[in-house]
Amino acid sequence: MWTCPDCGREFKRNRQSHYCGKAPETVEEYISSQTPEKGERLACMRKAVLKACPDAREYIAWSMPYYSANGKTLSFAAGARNISLYAGADAAEQFAARLDGYAVNKNAIYFPYNRALPLELISGIARWCLGCREENIGEKTEV
Repeated sequence: MWTCPDCGREFKRNRQSHYCGKAPETVEEYISSQTPEKGERLACMRKAVLKACPDAREYIAWSMPYYSANGKTLSFAAGARNISLYAGADAAEQFAARLDGYAVNKNAIYFPYNRALPLELISGIARWCLGCREENIGEKTEV
């Protein structure tokens, strides 16, 4: 067992990654707790997801914004150098041709802060992941 020296929580893995502070209760609270640059990008990502899938349920889980619709989920979080979009391995495979130049691991797609946020791509991923109808098209601009 490992105990975080900052928050006192215990974990099975040594130096387990986690959020030490009080978990935000709303997505607005999560976004406003970030730096202005990160907050602006997170707000744009949120808008793209909700515009792509307006019926999605929005909530906080694992201290980050989560969206669910049609029995499927999608989430994102601010990191030190990028926004992580947790879309799953199937989404990364489905959108592989459009993800050239972005870091991808088995569950996440990483959108770095030093590049424009591809809102059309994010909307497409959200529609695909959450099983939303194609006519709910996200914004085609970049931030």
